[in-house]
Amino acid sequence: MLKHGILGLLNYADMNGYEILETFRHSLNHFWNAQKSQVYRELNSLEDSGYITGTWIEQEGKPDKKMYSITDDGRKELLDWLSEELKETARIPLLMKTFFLGERTVEENIEFFNRLKESYKVRYEGFVAADTSSKEYGDELQDGYRSMFWGFTISYGRRRARMIMEWCDECIAALRNGGSR
Repeated sequence: MLKHGILGLLNYADMNGYEILETFRHSLNHFWNAQKSQVYRELNSLEDSGYITGTWIEQEGKPDKKMYSITDDGRKELLDWLSEELKETARIPLLMKTFFLGERTVEENIEFFNRLKESYKVRYEGFVAADTSSKEYGDELQDGYRSMFWGFTISYGRRRARMIMEWCDECIAALRNGGSR
């Protein structure tokens, strides 16, 4: 999936590795985490596969940078992937952990859900800030249609964060009521 995320970004514009990482950090990172080493490893693989090309650019007083461009084969790969039926996995680490929380005390679990709620509150606020970034990005691209889909992912993230915060409140209330829901 990282491969397709990078291809999607390069389909919008040519970028160097740093720009890809920054764009990831401000957009895709809300739903897909990628480390610097993973991105650069994937860039090498995509270039070896012929999906992207890299061109070294000399810079005055700075290290040279490598600009990446998507190739026709890369664009075809991206479009083929977008056409595939989505096969979601049912792996949700949060729910696996929650399933076994009965091994801990009520107090420990109330603290667990309080911390979880706080972390999702921070995420929620991040989605609110990302909404502004997506609008600016759409203006910069001069492509409201494409940026609309970034907005869809932000809306999903905001709703998911809000749902988990509400769920945490329900779990805490049930724990405080002696386990009855």
